[in-house]
Amino acid sequence: MTVILGLTGSIATGKSTVSQLFKDFGFPVVDADLGARAVVEKGTAGLRAIKTYFGDEIIHSDGSLNRQKLGKIVFEDGEKRKQLNELLKPYIRKWIMDETQKQVAKGVSLVVLDIPLLYEGEYDKVVDMVMVVAVSPATQLKRLQKRNQLSKEEALLRIHSQKSIVEKEQLADIVIDNNGSKESTKQQVEKWLGQMGFLSIKG
Repeated sequence: MTVILGLTGSIATGKSTVSQLFKDFGFPVVDADLGARAVVEKGTAGLRAIKTYFGDEIIHSDGSLNRQKLGKIVFEDGEKRKQLNELLKPYIRKWIMDETQKQVAKGVSLVVLDIPLLYEGEYDKVVDMVMVVAVSPATQLKRLQKRNQLSKEEALLRIHSQKSIVEKEQLADIVIDNNGSKESTKQQVEKWLGQMGFLSIKG
């Protein structure tokens, strides 16, 4: 039986680091961000849907998505950003579920669904358990400012646009403390994999 683990966190908590650790241990990871790109590739139904709503100006002459133009439109208009998310949500969900089933069909012991907005998208209802990568609010703010070259105010706006780390921790089955070193984080993931018996039955 395959266990499906939902992996999430908040912005700048280090979810990508944990996602990579699972890959390093040899477990398949279904990455929602890759899905978000895949569903708007040239010729897809997802691209046709957003072209219908946003118009030809977001399409390059070769038929591919002009990400820069679309990004400018949705960055400046919250309603349009919300509409884009609503348009793409069913396509991304189908992509995630299809990729997950491909791994389940292989008979792997564990599949990790790496989904930034896991709770917001209600993916917690389709996984067996949820792992949240957490850091202290101070660490989160510091890392985000450094990573994205943002002012404190800009960083806080982005942080507060999502469900808080505390809320996610309370809902999670497993919390990975990513305040320390990468080695400390790796040890926590490895310990959990060992406790679950995945390291001995990996495949």
